Amino acid sequence: MLTVSIAWVFVVGLFAIAHVSAPGGTVLGALLTLLLGLAPLAVVIYIALMASRRRRARLARSAVDPDGGGHAAGDAIAPEREEP
Repeated sequence: MLTVSIAWVFVVGLFAIAHVSAPGGTVLGALLTLLLGLAPLAVVIYIALMASRRRRARLARSAVDPDGGGHAAGDAIAPEREEP
């Protein structure tokens, strides 16, 4: 996924450079080409990483309450207090 993303950014960057260096090209056109070329990549990366975000959230929820009992975490047996 990383290789495809880097290649996508490279190609969109080349398109933007070609747009600005063309005889009728403008900097604004190149910026729009760059932004509109990177928008689909952002959507694809967001969708691709959604599963890992869900997995991390599920692990975080299970780490908070490991036994699923719903009670506060702590020692199972309170320490015995000795009188001096």
